[in-house]
Formats: sequence, C-alpha cells, structure tokens
Amino acid sequence: MAEFLELRNISKFYGNIIALTGVSTTVNPGEVTCVLGDNGAGKSTFIKILAGVHQHDEGQLLLQGEEVKFNSPREALSYGIATVYQDLAMVPLMSVWRNFFLGQEPQKGIWPIRRIDIDKAKHIAKEEMAKMGIDIRDTEQSVGTLSGGERQSVAIARASYFGAKVLILDEPTSALGVKQSGVVLKRIVEARNQGLAVIFITHNPNHAYPVGDRFVILNRGRSLGNWSKSELSQAELTQLMAGGAELEALQHELAQAG
Repeated sequence: MAEFLELRNISKFYGNIIALTGVSTTVNPGEVTCVLGDNGAGKSTFIKILAGVHQHDEGQLLLQGEEVKFNSPREALSYGIATVYQDLAMVPLMSVWRNFFLGQEPQKGIWPIRRIDIDKAKHIAKEEMAKMGIDIRDTEQSVGTLSGGERQSVAIARASYFGAKVLILDEPTSALGVKQSGVVLKRIVEARNQGLAVIFITHNPNHAYPVGDRFVILNRGRSLGNWSKSELSQAELTQLMAGGAELEALQHELAQAG
C-alpha cells in the first residue's frame, strides 16, 4: 500500500546555493511527522515545496502513489494540504467566528439577495473548536483577546474543517510559553487522532518527541536522516539536533571555563 504522502530525495537549489537536498520521509493519516532543524536548516524551503509556493528541482513528491508538483498554494490546498504559518493569517480585531471563515462564510437567501448566515457560522465555529477541545464561550470576542495557544488552536480547527488531509504547522510553539506550548501540543495530538496527517515543523526536540511518530532532522539544507519513534530515543534526537560532537566540545569548553 502506497504512503499517503511521500518525499523521495527532494532537493531545491537557488543557483549555486543548496537550499534543500536529499530529503526523504513519509506522511500518513493519524501520524505526526516532525521536521526539526535550527535557523537556516531548510525548514522554510521544505514547507514552501509542500505548500506549493516553490517547486522542487530534484526528487519525487508522491501523493497516494501518484507523482505531483504543485504550481501554487491553491493547488496544494485543492489536494488537501493546508499550512498554518507562524503569523496565522488572522485579523486580531475581528471576531473568532469571522477569523474562522475569512471569506468562506456560509450564506443564506436567494441570489441576488444573499447574505452571511451569522448564526450558522457562529454555531459551526463553536462546534468545530469544541472538537479540538477549545471551549469558546462567545465567538463574537475578538481573536486578539485569545492567548497564543488558543489562536493556534483556532487555526488548526479551521484547517481541519475546510478539508485538510495534511496539516503543516510552521513552528507553532516557537513564541509560546510552557503552558501555551502544552495547549498546542494537545491540539496536534487531537488533530492526529481525528485522522489528519500532521507535519510539525520545529527546532525544539522536547516539543517534537512526545507527539511525533516520525522524525526528520535538517542541517544546512541536508537531511541527517529519517527515523520512526521506535528507532530513536529523545536523548538521541536531542543529540542529533545539537550536532553531537559539537555539543560535546561546547560542554567541554564550558566545563573548563567554569
């Protein structure tokens, strides 16, 4: 049986600059694939290829066994690949339910006198967020009043409602504290349990390991490997992320300085 989404030796070049090379992994419903790396590791390029912003130059991208190459974000979305970026594409002063739909609100009435079905929109927004474990008492409250974790949760619920099959989360915990990061990690698990294929982009192995089923580590555009959880401990993941020998050398230097 073919993997739902498979990357085989995906590479991207900008002239002589290697943005990404030799990246292989699989993404399946009900699983979380974590892509880890520090700044400049190639995570953004990885996201843009899957989201249809850029096309890969080498390798194969297979969706349910068929090779694909997305020409635009709209085309990627039509295949069910949704990306939640760090900025979340939300309007802080607008209500929760307006942000949930953002131009795709349900309508009522007969053309040419059609209007937004506000009651239905509010009900759907509240119901869909409740499925993700988010209890919003009033969907009229502005998104700007929500915490960072709650905003991430709204974005995840929105993507799921509009038919996402693959959900790409771009550093969703990077600007959050411990408690709010925990909220987002719970939402990732809930999205996985609902049958979504989740790609979790992060630089934090302590956030990735508890929720991840598969791990890809990027370093300066190159893949260091692709492991299932059974093949890698959290300590090993952290060691690989930190650069192994580089971390040991740093620890030695700090010990001497102390």
